Formats: sequence, C-alpha cells, structure tokens
Amino acid sequence: MKKIALALTAVAAMTGSASAADLAARPYVKAPMAAPVANWTGFYVFGGAGGGLSNSDQSILSTTTGTPLTITQRQGGSGWFGTVGAGYDWQFNSTWVFGVFADGQFGSLRATVQDPIGSITGNQKLEDSWAAGARLGWLVAPNVLSYVNGGYSGAHFGSTSFMTLAGAPAGIHLNGYNRNGWFVGGGVENSLNIFGISSPGWFMKTEYRSAFYNAKTQNELFDGTNALVGRDVRANSWNQTISTSLVYRFNWTGPVVAKY
Repeated sequence: MKKIALALTAVAAMTGSASAADLAARPYVKAPMAAPVANWTGFYVFGGAGGGLSNSDQSILSTTTGTPLTITQRQGGSGWFGTVGAGYDWQFNSTWVFGVFADGQFGSLRATVQDPIGSITGNQKLEDSWAAGARLGWLVAPNVLSYVNGGYSGAHFGSTSFMTLAGAPAGIHLNGYNRNGWFVGGGVENSLNIFGISSPGWFMKTEYRSAFYNAKTQNELFDGTNALVGRDVRANSWNQTISTSLVYRFNWTGPVVAKY
C-alpha cells in the first residue's frame, strides 16, 4: 500500500508540474470584450438645410362654370430650405427604435405657374411648411440608425405675379394660400464620435422626403382691384427634398464597451 501511495503521489506531482509549465509557456490571452451597448431612448433637437424639387399638375378652369379650358400639364421648379425640429425616440430592443417628431422648413422652393389661355407665366413659392410624424429605425450599428418615416404636413404657398411672354408685368396675380397633405421618407442618423474625436450626444442625419399636397383652385385676379379675370388655376403640389442636419441627443449613452 505504501508503494502504491508513493507512486500516485509521484504521478500527481509530475502532472501538476507539467500543467504549470504548459500554462507558463502559453501566451497571455485577453478575455473577449463585451459588445458595444448604446441607448437611443430620449429627446433630441436638430437643425440643418437642404434642397429640393417641386412638381405640380396644373390646368386652367372657367371661373363661372368650372369647365377645363386646357389639358392638365406638369410644371416644375427647385430651390433650397432650412429646417429645425425636435423629437423623442424609444429603443425597445437591441435592434429597433421607434420615435415621434415635429419639424419646420422655411426657404424658397419655387414652381412654375402658367396660363396658356392668357399667355402669361409666373412662379409660386413654397415659403414654409411643417410636419409631424413617426419614424421606425433599425440599428445598423450601435451608433448608426437607418429609418423610414411618415406623417402629416402643412404648407404655405406665396402669391404669384404673372408676367407676359415679353417679360412685362401682366397685371394679374394669384393670392397666397395654405395647404395640407402628407409625407413619407427615410434617412440615416449616425454619431459624430468618429476619427478619434469624442462628441457625446452629437449626431448627423441625412434624410429624403416626399410631401404631397392636395389640389387647390385659385382665382386669377386683376392687380389693384382684385376683380376676377374669369379663369382659375387648379394645381396640386409634390415636393421632394434632401436635407442634412446636426442633431443633439439629450441623455445619450453609448456605445459603452465593458473593460476587463
């Protein structure tokens, strides 16, 4: 028995020595880092600028009968705008973010208005608009959100002063008006913690949006007297815009990497 005990003790000692030597010979392997964690829940504000295209389907109607005097033709234009807004997001799992927001746009998005019956032409400017809606986003990375949005929109279109084909004032105008509609769009929002620069809470987003406004019939009026010319312009409005905004997110946390 003593011989057996001595033999077992010797084997155990040799095994322990070999294990210790093996561990000492291996290079140190650092424990894996935890995946980055971020939290998008919270309020944010933003401001930026962009440009866009404006299109409308127009026709000329008789003021007295409402009978179309021309076929419907598509007119277009372009311009720029500034935008400001605010919103709130909820991150309800590691991948998806839902939010609500409201914003305003102001600037000069012009579209052509023509009356071929009177051989006159002019421009109508979308001076300002606002939108309220919701967005649904998917986290491409912990600090990069790709999203789609949609909602309700309102706009103010300025007055139009018509010109003759020779470029002289025609003495006829359209009054400005308000119009309501809806919009859809999408974009990408990403943290500005890039290139080794730390900017907690600061983001940049780039967004495309299409806004549709219902058709409106406007009386052509003589300047000075506002007497009816006898012809009306009926047109809808479809505006496509692309904007880039600087975003500040309150109480932003992440991405945070656990340390060992």
